[in-house]
Amino acid sequence: MTGAALTWQQLRDLDLSEIEDAGNGWNEVSARAGSDRDDTDGAMSAKLRETQESESARAAVGRLERLSRNFQYIHTEAGLISTALNGLTAELATPAKQLEQALRDAADLAFTVHQDGSVTYPAATTEGPLGPEDHAGGSARGTTRLPLDPHPLPLTPGRLAVPNPNTVKAQDIADRIARAVRSANEIDARYTRTLRRLEAAKGLDVTAATFTDVAQDTAAVRDTARRYLERGIPENESPVGRKTWWDGLTEEQRREYIEVAPDLVGYLDGIPAVARDEANRNYLPLLIDELERNGGDGAGAKLAALRGIEQKLGEPTRPPMYLLGIGAEGNGRAIVSYGNPDTARNVSAYVPGLSNRLDEEFVDGTMERALDTAKGARKYDASSAAIIWLGYDAPLSVDVASESSARKGAPLYNSFMSGLVATNEHKDPHFTAIGHSYGSFTVGTASQRDGGIPGADDIIVVGSPGTGVSRAEDLGVGKGHVFVGAAENDPVTHLPTKQEAGVGAVAANFGLPPAVVTKGLGFRSEDLYFGKDPASEAFGATRFQVDNGPRPVLDLGGFAAHGQYFTPERDDISADNIARIVAGKSEGIKEEAWR
Repeated sequence: MTGAALTWQQLRDLDLSEIEDAGNGWNEVSARAGSDRDDTDGAMSAKLRETQESESARAAVGRLERLSRNFQYIHTEAGLISTALNGLTAELATPAKQLEQALRDAADLAFTVHQDGSVTYPAATTEGPLGPEDHAGGSARGTTRLPLDPHPLPLTPGRLAVPNPNTVKAQDIADRIARAVRSANEIDARYTRTLRRLEAAKGLDVTAATFTDVAQDTAAVRDTARRYLERGIPENESPVGRKTWWDGLTEEQRREYIEVAPDLVGYLDGIPAVARDEANRNYLPLLIDELERNGGDGAGAKLAALRGIEQKLGEPTRPPMYLLGIGAEGNGRAIVSYGNPDTARNVSAYVPGLSNRLDEEFVDGTMERALDTAKGARKYDASSAAIIWLGYDAPLSVDVASESSARKGAPLYNSFMSGLVATNEHKDPHFTAIGHSYGSFTVGTASQRDGGIPGADDIIVVGSPGTGVSRAEDLGVGKGHVFVGAAENDPVTHLPTKQEAGVGAVAANFGLPPAVVTKGLGFRSEDLYFGKDPASEAFGATRFQVDNGPRPVLDLGGFAAHGQYFTPERDDISADNIARIVAGKSEGIKEEAWR
């Protein structure tokens, strides 16, 4: 990393263990600085604030805060240097091995590799039509062509116009040497630029502006070392396999992913919740910055939501908030848990439905439903956590509701649930899948995939237009473990089938009551938009009591009854029933008769 181009001799003699050792050394510096920062903040600054109120004490706290910033800066920058050196070591290993193999092949064939990388080959004798033929030796100069690129040697129809068989072999070896050297130089130049960026000026005063530069340094290292970091992630593994991979990493390697490339692991099912939360907290400001710079579909709404989530993360909640996923793709992604789902015995994962997207309404409304569920469940079992899972694009209105969103969301939801099962620390945890509105159809679709919903012991559907199945037992958890809440004034729980909707429109044109026409054509009242009404006797689930809410027309309630199932202030009966089921205390719910 001197700025001069690497030669094949330098690449051959390169001791990668020295670079690796340097990376480990910088990692130790980072770890010590992080420990010193924690000691300064906890053992020194905090105690001074608690016990002293004098002017001199405040001045001392100010100096300690400056010291803490210095330690934080060293911790971050040293960690970035360590990651860069680790990446350099890993990436240089490939061309170094390629060169080693090429040199070994040259030695086996008694070829000579010269200082400029050219390869000399000896004379050879071949059997010709008139007897043995002698062919002079020669020299091949390497190119960086790929193996399937046109060959540089002259051709005649059907064969190379070079009778010495060593010519082709020497050219191949020379090409491999050239490619290895070129690759090593590209890697070296890329990492050299980044490492030079990390040089700090002497006497640097670490201020808030300095940490803006730190963020830019982090982005530079992330871009440079991305190939190295991506290479190890088992994206095609199951969540169980990913957990095994994560558990097998060193603490240094985990820190690299969490601090330098948080977007690579924050959304990875099978990674422990604490690690996902930290990674996503690190990724959140980067995502906000990216949206601010690049915009895109719905960027304004997504930015408002992301800033709202960032604000909530800075506020204390009981139970604590964990950010398990964040993203801007589609209509936006957010997975938030209230309570640690790895340490809680009872865990629920709620799939929202119609009109849910990453916007302010989601942050201020939908997320609060999960918080209310967590608080309610903890009244019955303190070891409970509740999750809101916006990991798919829900339909934005009834008009566009189709099966495609559920089909796309179902495997993603099952992967997430499989990850929860893999990382939960209890031998016999209790998982509840919750679907609200269209989310109940997504949950129902997930239940029909091979193996059903991983880990699910109970299923709750509320405000459902149908789950896609005809009977509760078809959801895969047993008839007695399927629970439904359906407010009589919730229009979504009365959505007619697609056929009925068409007939209703025709009936309206002729001034006839839709119910008369649909009944005459044999439609059944328990059929909804996505199948059997979960609140019907034919479906067979346990229906629990809910508040019926305001009437859509007479009380100008609109869809108010559709959004109150989780909120104690608006429907304490339903919220309490949901909480009891999530806490594994379903025997205490208040039941209601089927429709």
